[in-house]
Amino acid sequence: MKICVLGASGAIMGLIALGMLIAGAYFYLAPGLPSVESIREVPLEIPLQANTRDGRMIGEVGERFRTPVDLEDVPDLLWQAFIAAEDDRFFEHPGYDYQGLARAALNMILTQSRSQGGSTITQLLAREYNYVGRERTFVRKARELFLARRLERELSKEEILELYLNKAFLGQRAYGVAAAAQVYFGKNLDELNIAETATLAALPKAPSAINPVRNPRRATTRRAYVLRRLRELDFISEAERREALAVPMESNRHGPRQEVGAPWVLEMVRKEAIARYGTEALTGGYRVTTTIDARMQAAAERAVRRGLREYDRRHGYRGPVQADLLRDLRAEGLRTDAELLEYLDSLPQVADARPALVMSFGEAGEVEVLVQGVARAELPWERVRRRPYVSENEVGPQPDGPADMFGVGDLILVRNADEGGLELTQRPEVQGALVAINPHDGGIVALVGGYDFRHSKFNRAVDALRQPGSVFKPFIYSAALDHGLTAATVVNDAPVVIQDPTSETVWRPKNNSGSFNGPTRLREALVRSMNLVSVRVLQRVGLSDTIGHIGAFGLPDSSLPESYSLALGSGGVPPLEIARGYAVLANGGYRVEPWLIERVEQDGLRYQADAAVACRFCELKAEHVGTGSAGAAEWLNGGEPRMPTRLAHTFARVDRLAALYPVAEDSFDPYESVAQMQAAILQRNPDVSDRPELFADQKLAPRVVSAENAYIVYDMMRDVVLRGTGRRARALERQDLAGKTGTSNDNRDAWFSGFNGDLLATVWVGFDQERSLGRFEEGGRTALPIWIYFMEEALEGAPEAPLPRPRRIVSARVSPETGLLAPPGEADAIFELFRENALPGASRGTSSTDADEEEEELF
Repeated sequence: MKICVLGASGAIMGLIALGMLIAGAYFYLAPGLPSVESIREVPLEIPLQANTRDGRMIGEVGERFRTPVDLEDVPDLLWQAFIAAEDDRFFEHPGYDYQGLARAALNMILTQSRSQGGSTITQLLAREYNYVGRERTFVRKARELFLARRLERELSKEEILELYLNKAFLGQRAYGVAAAAQVYFGKNLDELNIAETATLAALPKAPSAINPVRNPRRATTRRAYVLRRLRELDFISEAERREALAVPMESNRHGPRQEVGAPWVLEMVRKEAIARYGTEALTGGYRVTTTIDARMQAAAERAVRRGLREYDRRHGYRGPVQADLLRDLRAEGLRTDAELLEYLDSLPQVADARPALVMSFGEAGEVEVLVQGVARAELPWERVRRRPYVSENEVGPQPDGPADMFGVGDLILVRNADEGGLELTQRPEVQGALVAINPHDGGIVALVGGYDFRHSKFNRAVDALRQPGSVFKPFIYSAALDHGLTAATVVNDAPVVIQDPTSETVWRPKNNSGSFNGPTRLREALVRSMNLVSVRVLQRVGLSDTIGHIGAFGLPDSSLPESYSLALGSGGVPPLEIARGYAVLANGGYRVEPWLIERVEQDGLRYQADAAVACRFCELKAEHVGTGSAGAAEWLNGGEPRMPTRLAHTFARVDRLAALYPVAEDSFDPYESVAQMQAAILQRNPDVSDRPELFADQKLAPRVVSAENAYIVYDMMRDVVLRGTGRRARALERQDLAGKTGTSNDNRDAWFSGFNGDLLATVWVGFDQERSLGRFEEGGRTALPIWIYFMEEALEGAPEAPLPRPRRIVSARVSPETGLLAPPGEADAIFELFRENALPGASRGTSSTDADEEEEELF
């Protein structure tokens, strides 16, 4: 009896001590716990979203993908599945389950294990709010329990469940059930079937280790447990359980509902958003509208990949990705096709290529492969045969069979062939970039920074400093036109020796062909990309004046070395900056700034772009204004480079009065057309004076070269496309295109940049390590095809858009040998374009009173 009393007293004392310990722990830990009100105020995280200008989604950026959802919008079976799997007494307990806690505590005491267990949904919610530590200790558990109890006191069960379903980490960066449904199945919650519902409810146990993307087998086992619990609690029938069990575990990681592939653009948006708004931009539900055109972006991605694959194919096959992989996998116990496919599915894709295991060879050279996401397939020999790579200038002999290229058990890459079926491929080592802009305002409409963003995130369109080579020459010729030369000026294509007094070195530039052509007109020199003529032109104009002229185009200092190698494009410049400079030529002489972000919204408008536009009509002076509206007279007379927003955009895009009213002549003087212009505006908008928003301020791009200068260079570059180094572009069957090829020293860089009046695109191809592309890989062969593929799609259905010819441009007959005005009756005379006040002198036998006499000068 005495023993019983002592035992009871000891138990009571133990309970009192335990109570005092709990009370002490609570008073010690409670001040560090968050208030429930602060938990309510924690915003649900919504990733930064970027869209094209036409509203199509490029992607989302953020460490956490979360789509908030109200509990009433969660299907009953889904929340029931989470309760069945994690906490079937959720609606009964006060925030913690005594039985579960006792089991977990006893297990920790007996095994010294810190394995998790006994947590309720309320406790899991406390843990997900990250207000308590993650280390599995008694202190952590105590803080978790106290916070859970506080949540239970101040929130309803429905509120707790809703917060948990929105906050739970479910693997693959997905937080919350709505985001997880998108990531794993690409579905909305109301589209999930029973098997998918159980799969999501299985994830909280170990979201990183047993999610269906990373480990389908473990996910299948855990799903079966959830289905059993759903059946035991009568949430589903036995027939439904069996049917769901039979569903294969099929899940690929689905990104957000991406509609346009533009990963380098998305990264540019991410960096700019963080620079403007801090890291909150990645979680605060920001929506960014870019200048990207969805159709053109898709065309750019296809063009770059196609062009780089073609280069890669010309230079031979480099062998399998990994030899004898099948042997290693079987040694690890992976023997069935299903097991091998599970491994293949864990490997990343390379652009549009998929990994495949070589399973066997056929008698006719066909190759049986096990392909990621496809199972077994057969590649015919003609889809496999590739000559081996030897060097950038050499490929080996044709193989006799697939065994000459790879072995059974090797890992290779395959892709969907354009003609249907599969074909052998490889990841190109060569890289490329394409950037396309609207020359009227500089908006970037397409941008590709490399072959495969997942393999290399480096944005070569924006950040790669590469030598532009001859693609730089139009800037040199533009400077020449402003310093006394014309398109007909004759320059001697002959050897040049330049002494550098600072380094005591001698530079002897040469043409790519190695030959010399003698006296050559500037137009022909540009068409045929003669290096020596460019150097002599630079000598004639002078380094200082040329650099000053080109600097006005907005090109960076890195592209303007103070040496005569400038004539051959020796400075480092990224493709976007070449596009910036070419835009001046494409829009008639205005410097526009490339830009990407049109609008940022987050609980309303946060930012709206105010890009300067190129607008020739905006230069009209007040004395040319007729009896139009007072508002029009005010903006025409003002000194500020501003004009009505709608009119500026209209004129900048159209840049021809034909968009407003018929013009009989192809060439016209806008100053003489103001009255017609105003009449057309007022006819279309008779209440213009009552619409003040029409006259909102619009920034205007500054003019940096004359319209005549830009047009003559454009016309010379049209000849490059029609009959020069860019003549492959004739395949587009358009008359409005102009451009220039470029190749740097040792063929390390290949370029093409070209445009019409509405669209400009620049392409670069090269190796990141700056090694030679190969003996015959020049701009016209390597970069130009990519430009053609892009323009073919981008300009499909678009009318011809040549630059309008300024009135002060005149055409005159000249002698092709001298570049001077041709005498009457000269049979081989050709027409050339000049500024009306810059006609050349007359050839012998011709009288000229209007032209300035010039001696022929071969320099």
